[in-house]
Amino acid sequence: MAFLEFHHITKRFPGALALDGVSFAVERGTCHALIGENGAGKSTLGRILAGVHTADSGEIRLDGRVVHPSSPLAARRLGIAMVHQELAFCPNLTVAENLCLGDLPRRAFGWVDRSELHQRARTMLAEIGAAIDPGAVIGTLSTGKEQLVQIAAAVGSGAQVIVMDEPTSSLSSGETRELFRLVRALKARGITLIYVSHRMEELFELCDSVTVLRDGRFVATEPIAATNQARVVRQMTGRELLVQTPSHLGRELGDEYLRVENLASPGRFAGVGLTLRAGEVVGLAGLVGAGRSEVAQAILGLDPAATGHVWVRGTELKLGSMAAAMAAGLGLVPEDRKRQGLVLPLNCRENTALAALPLLTRAGWVQRAAERELVNRYAARLRVRTSSMEATIATLSGGNQQKLALAKWLARDCDVLIVDEPTRGIDVGAKAEIYQLLDELAAEGKALLVISSELPELIGLCRRILVMREGRLAGEVPRAGFSEAALMEIMAGVTEVTSDR
Repeated sequence: MAFLEFHHITKRFPGALALDGVSFAVERGTCHALIGENGAGKSTLGRILAGVHTADSGEIRLDGRVVHPSSPLAARRLGIAMVHQELAFCPNLTVAENLCLGDLPRRAFGWVDRSELHQRARTMLAEIGAAIDPGAVIGTLSTGKEQLVQIAAAVGSGAQVIVMDEPTSSLSSGETRELFRLVRALKARGITLIYVSHRMEELFELCDSVTVLRDGRFVATEPIAATNQARVVRQMTGRELLVQTPSHLGRELGDEYLRVENLASPGRFAGVGLTLRAGEVVGLAGLVGAGRSEVAQAILGLDPAATGHVWVRGTELKLGSMAAAMAAGLGLVPEDRKRQGLVLPLNCRENTALAALPLLTRAGWVQRAAERELVNRYAARLRVRTSSMEATIATLSGGNQQKLALAKWLARDCDVLIVDEPTRGIDVGAKAEIYQLLDELAAEGKALLVISSELPELIGLCRRILVMREGRLAGEVPRAGFSEAALMEIMAGVTEVTSDR
């Protein structure tokens, strides 16, 4: 008998059927991959198991008995925990307070025992090998460290089933290796893991079996040893994904659109210089903490402490002014779509039109017909899946949210677009669509700076790659010299490369 069984799970949301009679089983002490395109229902199923959502019909059996995880607390009592893709903490509380929030240690008269609180937190963090200060305020941590704290909370609860939803999406390579070690240790202790990820190489390295969902329906469950990546992709998408050389690489470059010289920000990065020409895609690589995103934010005027020089089409920008940067034709798709790229309470139309509102406004009034035409055009171009552009954007899958975060700046018609982690947390089908879109934009004469932690992504897209290390540019690699090994050596400080440009 399987340890965990899903029987005919169905879940509807307004305007969408998220899960349609999904059934499969998971063996005890295994790591079971759950994969599918964005909107296939993976996260929804994980949230039903963890008590975040309730199924409309169907049942879950755990170790032979029917269970009803009606809330996250009820799920925890059943021995089920979830590491969410989108982090959920109280940002104003410390790491220790967040880890022990449901069971704060008390002293006499109800006072919180701070010493015991911190000791518990240290034990939970040590169990996953995370070197994080229990007294640090969660809101001050990097996204990667927040993810590790969430994993520590799940492991520390003593759960026998842990759902991991895109657990490595914000982790460095070192943190990812530590997570892999932890997953193997948990399996050895008999803990069952449901592992949701779009990174195929992770699934084939860690998992024992894989279940594929497509459009909310069950497609297949197979042992990892009996399948391969190409087969899984076909099951996910229902089609072959062809790898093509970007068309923009065969075109002549145009005028210089962006020049950055001696850009610096105290304690963040220093001495950064780069150029971008029309029709060019340049990559920016580096380990987590190297300063890549900080440079992008400074170029767009989001860092009031930044110094140096930025020119767009030969005209120098006023640093620290996003309004000036946008007026000059700059746009930025940030790495964290939820916190920085979208306004979650607004609908899809409002989010997509946000950056273009000055172009759609006459005498203080938004021209609704023009707004709808613009929004629908880019939603169609990016093949956004939604029941309506009036739907709240928070109800969309991660891949469709990412597409609209891009569409917001495309609607603005920026000459220079900085794209930070363009495919984080999205499936292979959506990735292929975004790669094609970026290629099309460059072929149309846009200049793109692409920041990514996935080296194959940069190698596939870019003409040249700049590498940052510890807040400084450590080298530049032309396309003829691209290889993951060469880039990693520069990122790690093994070698330096100086551009001949």
